[in-house]
Amino acid sequence: MARHAPPRSACLRCAADLPALAEPAAPVAICGACRVRPGPLDACLAAVDYAWPWVDCIAQFKYRSQPGMAATLAGLMRAVPGVAGALRQADRVVPMPLAPQRLRERGFNQSHELARRLGAGPCDPLLLLRVRETPPQAGLNRAQRLVNVRGAFALEPEQAGSVRGQRLVLVDDVMTTGATLHAAADELRQAGASHITAVVFARAPAPDTVP
Repeated sequence: MARHAPPRSACLRCAADLPALAEPAAPVAICGACRVRPGPLDACLAAVDYAWPWVDCIAQFKYRSQPGMAATLAGLMRAVPGVAGALRQADRVVPMPLAPQRLRERGFNQSHELARRLGAGPCDPLLLLRVRETPPQAGLNRAQRLVNVRGAFALEPEQAGSVRGQRLVLVDDVMTTGATLHAAADELRQAGASHITAVVFARAPAPDTVP
């Protein structure tokens, strides 16, 4: 597996690819969709586009019981400009949770494996809970995905009060339209998180949706 990924020209807030005509030297590159309707994330940083060969790598990692691949994938994530700074400033690194049934089936949470190998701490896999199993997101547009994940996340009740004023890094393996990450980030915002950066391994192109 390659240990270096080509640099991406991407929106700071949603990690969507920016058009080639975007100003590469601009200090802050924000896509049109995020300018019109900012989401709950202050920043989103992705290592690679969700395309070959990375699609195969992710499938092998998640579905063929190879959690050891997380070390290499996390290394690519750490190399993304801005990730090291976000990790240094974070009060907590929060992996996206799996529903209990899916966790039992897979045997591990791929987001937690990535988060704990990013080399930052404290990594808190118990803060954010998946409280509702949702149908697969594949084949749904953004609006449908938002409805699908509504109410799917909650904070661990005894920790909810500790989030206020904290800077958080939210970790996931793949971001498609952003609906799932945004649903999780909304819960953290409501609990008072002051700044949320999402760090994902792969960002799927979504030209016909708002990220």
